[in-house]
Amino acid sequence: MFRSKEFRVENGEKYIETDLNGIELLESAQLNKGTAFNTEEREKFSLKGLLPPSVETIEDQLLRVYRQYSLNCDPLQKNIFLNNLYNTNETLFFRLISDHVKEMMPIIYTPTAGLAIQEYSNEFRRPRGIYIAYPDLDNVSEILDNRINPEIDLIVLTDSEQILGIGDQGANGIGISVAKLVIYTIGAGINPRRMLPIMIDVGTNNTKLLNDPLYIGWRHQRISRKEYDHFVSKVIEVIKQKFPGVFLQWEDFGKEKARCNLDHYQNKICTFNDDIQGTGAVTMAAILNASKLTRTKISDHRVVIFGAGTAGCGIADEIRDWMIKDGLTPQEARSRFWLMDSEGLITEDRTNLDYSKNTYARPSDEIDHWDIVSMHVSLLDVVRNAKPTILIGTSAVKGAFSREVVKTMASGVERPIIFPLSNPISMAEASPKDILNWTGGMALVAAGSPYDNVIINGEKISVAQCNNAFIFPGLGLGIICSEAEKVTSGMIDISIEVLSRSVKIGDDPHARLLPEVSQMQQVSKNIAIAVSKQAVKEKIARIGQEEDIEKLVNSNIWKPVYRPYKRVDHLQVNV
Repeated sequence: MFRSKEFRVENGEKYIETDLNGIELLESAQLNKGTAFNTEEREKFSLKGLLPPSVETIEDQLLRVYRQYSLNCDPLQKNIFLNNLYNTNETLFFRLISDHVKEMMPIIYTPTAGLAIQEYSNEFRRPRGIYIAYPDLDNVSEILDNRINPEIDLIVLTDSEQILGIGDQGANGIGISVAKLVIYTIGAGINPRRMLPIMIDVGTNNTKLLNDPLYIGWRHQRISRKEYDHFVSKVIEVIKQKFPGVFLQWEDFGKEKARCNLDHYQNKICTFNDDIQGTGAVTMAAILNASKLTRTKISDHRVVIFGAGTAGCGIADEIRDWMIKDGLTPQEARSRFWLMDSEGLITEDRTNLDYSKNTYARPSDEIDHWDIVSMHVSLLDVVRNAKPTILIGTSAVKGAFSREVVKTMASGVERPIIFPLSNPISMAEASPKDILNWTGGMALVAAGSPYDNVIINGEKISVAQCNNAFIFPGLGLGIICSEAEKVTSGMIDISIEVLSRSVKIGDDPHARLLPEVSQMQQVSKNIAIAVSKQAVKEKIARIGQEEDIEKLVNSNIWKPVYRPYKRVDHLQVNV
């Protein structure tokens, strides 16, 4: 139970009012301070004897929990430890990760998040967020009223059909919504008490889950498209009624539904799809910096994308739009892409192509003039004949960027731009180390997962992580601060530009294409300021032209510090 009113100001001091006391207060993860409750608070809130006598600071507690964390050697066990802390003391949890963000980001987010989601039912300890299962279609409003946090600025919604590189994970997918919200707080300081993870459980086609006696979700095949669309419409309708100004992020929806949901609702609610727009944005920022190093105009690139799913098509769309801004016509821009999916090169004679792929379909007779060495057109064939300057992997096919593919590409371009973006690492198209070795250190590489530096000929080359966490937290904070009515291409473009400029390229031929994860908070703040200004400029913000944007953004950044508590007997919370 979380009953409090936050950040009242008395004589310049911020404090929290709550009517919880005793064990209820200690069991509220959002209010619990553990051994940091001072002597006066222990008296007022009936905590005497429920805690050991020592009064500690948050720094004392951090020493202990970091030591406990470090005793776990396995990444999954580290993830479980952090989530247990999250469910016990949120402030301490966020402070710990903020102090060790580079070390702990891969544990709480990608790549370990994928493994944690697969094991979610087996490791289930305590629910977090809201589960709306299809059989509760008529109870959506009641379910949302059962939430803990009364006021909501941001929702991450998933149906868990296509989680990371591991596919359909059913109700286990709530873990990705929770992880994204953690990154919103760690990356941009969005108040965790004003966000809500939601899992819409429409069944699962994962037979392993359906046959697992410990599976926590609705045991049913995924519902029909007609039922699905009606259900999603109902959920969004109720969300809009209860939270009129909310920012809604779609997360890990299947490729057929992700684009349709985004297109259908983008003018009905302030909404964003991280898999499409976030992945496209962070990849575009890396390409801008790679293009500076190669001194190549965006419009001169030739792009092969291996893996034409939600992320791959989102990346293609973003690069295409920047090519058009660089002077190409839409048709000219599309002609510079070769997309491949599980059936091979996407060509005009393919039937049943969704419109995202159809946009990039190559002429059917193009390959008639190609030098083909396979019975079916392979990635190697495409690279040999298309002669790309950029090769991007979003396929989750381990090893797809073979030595021969990489060396063939490098033979046609001095500094090939190669991004194996699939994660976790076990599904990456190639390791950055191999790519750099095969190209004599000449490739410009960004990866989907974090990798160590690579040593080539005695020279250290750092590998940028193409991490969406560089985009969505700052974008979300900017939207909340400006009270934007919708997400526009201009807001995403300015996020890309700010992220790109956060790296000093200079004359270093091996400059990082994106910043270190440790810089994420400052980058996110800069993006939030730029996005807020863009929203005001486009007249879609609910704040005025006269607003001091930087001051506004700073005032909205939540920090993981303990506040003094004051006791009230009856606290009214509007839900």
